[in-house]
Amino acid sequence: MSECYLDKLTNIGIALSSEKNIAALLDLIITEAISLTSSDAGTLYLVDKEFHALRFEIMYNNQRNGSGKYIKKADLPPVPLYFDDGNPNFKNVSSYVALKGESVNVKDVYGENEFDFSGAKKYDAVTGYTSKSMLVVPMKDHNEEVIGVVQLINATDPDTGGVLAVSQEHVALVSSLASQAAVALNNARLIQDLEDLLFSFVKSIASAIDAKSKFTGNHIRRVESLTMIIARALSATKEAPFAELHLNDDNLKELSLAAWLHDVGKIVTPQHLIDKRYKLEGVHDGIELIKTRFQLIEAVLIQDIEKKKNAAILQGADKQEIIDLEFVLKKNIEEIHSEFDFINNCNRSSEYMSDDKIERLQTIKAKSFMWNGTAVEYLSDIEFEKLSIRKGNLTGKERSIIEDHVQVTWDILSNLPFPKNIGKVAEYASQHHERLDGSGYILGLTKDDLSLQSRILAIADIFEALTASDRPYKIPMPISRVLKIMEFMKKDGHLDPEVLDFFIENRIYMDFGRGEVAPSQIDVE
Repeated sequence: MSECYLDKLTNIGIALSSEKNIAALLDLIITEAISLTSSDAGTLYLVDKEFHALRFEIMYNNQRNGSGKYIKKADLPPVPLYFDDGNPNFKNVSSYVALKGESVNVKDVYGENEFDFSGAKKYDAVTGYTSKSMLVVPMKDHNEEVIGVVQLINATDPDTGGVLAVSQEHVALVSSLASQAAVALNNARLIQDLEDLLFSFVKSIASAIDAKSKFTGNHIRRVESLTMIIARALSATKEAPFAELHLNDDNLKELSLAAWLHDVGKIVTPQHLIDKRYKLEGVHDGIELIKTRFQLIEAVLIQDIEKKKNAAILQGADKQEIIDLEFVLKKNIEEIHSEFDFINNCNRSSEYMSDDKIERLQTIKAKSFMWNGTAVEYLSDIEFEKLSIRKGNLTGKERSIIEDHVQVTWDILSNLPFPKNIGKVAEYASQHHERLDGSGYILGLTKDDLSLQSRILAIADIFEALTASDRPYKIPMPISRVLKIMEFMKKDGHLDPEVLDFFIENRIYMDFGRGEVAPSQIDVE
């Protein structure tokens, strides 16, 4: 074997071992095999173990007219390795090579009787092409298992262009290439399988976290979807300031994983806080306890008035005194009902607590009633604290617990050995609540500290949260209002202005909204 061919085979081996994309690898295998033999055409089959067949994978046809043509995944029928009666299919040359693990070098297709070349002859009849020489080589991996077949047609003389039978030297070269290709393909498949396993596992974890809540069961999936829509649009644009941006496959996989895992820390967040709809809601609904207490207060008031009425009657009180006592009872009961209705309104997340409302709440809390000789407050300290929340439904302590999910996300993901090509998953996932002005959490990072990917994820998370129609603690907003709110957040230094402007001006939100937002919320064109 000449030194020139050895160098070429070495270079091909290096290229094969460095290619991890299976589709690109198959292209490389067939084009290099054709190049080594100066063939007109080549076909690559892969063994389908499940169906015991050779599956057509890719074909390259040059036909000496200078116009190369690829055919990938065409609807060509697979070649069965066995007949219906279970006997091996030695009739087709490709299946023979796959079963025997031996190369077949045919000098003249039309002079060969051992194999059925009717398919090649029909092709010739239709196209006017003449198939003559054919080399069929098994792709054997390191275990000597045949995983595919390379088929080359009409090797030519580079000087004259005439069709030649493939020389033994070229058979050895192609066989060596096929073996290297088989090992490289197995490695690529293994890497792909591991990557598929990683993504499947991550999606399962994300689904499990979402499944904790009957209200936010699709949040993570929707955030990932919108994140990738934004990222791909930014990467594809030719507009400033993103004209030079290019996110490759690894960058996109990295960001996708971060989006799937951005809420993994919620695995330790108490579910009653995630699902909290009202201020008093917890493991048990606090409003029910207050309701029972106020019913008890009402019963005590009635009992006290009945005692006073009985005492007055025994003392010979007139009818007006009894009427006065009943009037007092009525007024007290009305007041109790009014106070409970007020408390019930304060319990709603949507209720903003003004100074006047908090002052009235303090007045109610200052009241007490006697029960079994003990003075009992109308409201406990913790009930008053929760009801006094001015906006939303979380106390400072509860909000801190919720926000801690970001720290837990970092703690979990930063300890996972992600490959270098996707090594920033933990960083992106744990920064989706940071703000450009430093007012976010948990680290208070600023614009200079935050990657573009983290900023994209933050915008996707907010847009999904504001448009979600499955949250019991808020009314789903129309897209026009959501965009206005996000514009205010941009002005306040919370969101990336360039990414948000691109998102709005190019109507990227509609690519997401058409499938994930209720039609009644889509009020923009």
